[in-house]
Amino acid sequence: MSEKDRILIIEDDSDIREILTLQLKLKNYNVDSTENFKEAKNLMSQYSYSLFLVDRMLPDSTGIEICKYIRTDSKLSSSPIILVTAMGEPDNIVEGLDAGADDYIVKPFDIDILHARVRAQLRKNTKESSNNTFEYQSLKIDFEKHEVYVESQLIQLTHTEFEILVKITSQPGIVFSRKKLIQEILGEEVHVTNRTIDTHIAGLRKKLNTASNYIETIRGVGYRFKNL
Repeated sequence: MSEKDRILIIEDDSDIREILTLQLKLKNYNVDSTENFKEAKNLMSQYSYSLFLVDRMLPDSTGIEICKYIRTDSKLSSSPIILVTAMGEPDNIVEGLDAGADDYIVKPFDIDILHARVRAQLRKNTKESSNNTFEYQSLKIDFEKHEVYVESQLIQLTHTEFEILVKITSQPGIVFSRKKLIQEILGEEVHVTNRTIDTHIAGLRKKLNTASNYIETIRGVGYRFKNL
């Protein structure tokens, strides 16, 4: 964890907001919090954030709309988003991931799980690669700048989508099981389902557009980047 890690909590329940703020400050994070989207946008214009914790339902917006806003803002788009929601049905979770969230926490949550999720996302954000770029046909990945290009056009990926792409391109032709991707991308201490990885892969392929066929599905096993 870096001393510069700054987290923005957007949560309208004052009790949950205070608990989240206190617990994260105890872990030495810099924390800002607000109960609505209007004030959140004001804070986003003033500060750079390493991570966002976003409630699903807010008085003036929704977590889905906030995810979309963050992902379309060039200054904010590379920061991970954890969606905090009382809506724990699979369809609700998939909708959040599709909107750009990197992870989700279902209320009520265990504070140790929250810490694990936050650590996992921030850890991904600080990983360094031994190579600066990866290029294959129309695809280019700039690891240092955390940028991906398809046919020379910059595309916006979530942190999790970016890390999945980096992982599978690190060993073209090698199959990565869903379990291995979960462990290496999100960490062994974070418990999510295989469907979560499938959802991230689907979102990644959609954004890669003409380069989507570089990611191959191995039925019953997992995924790989095509053998070069």
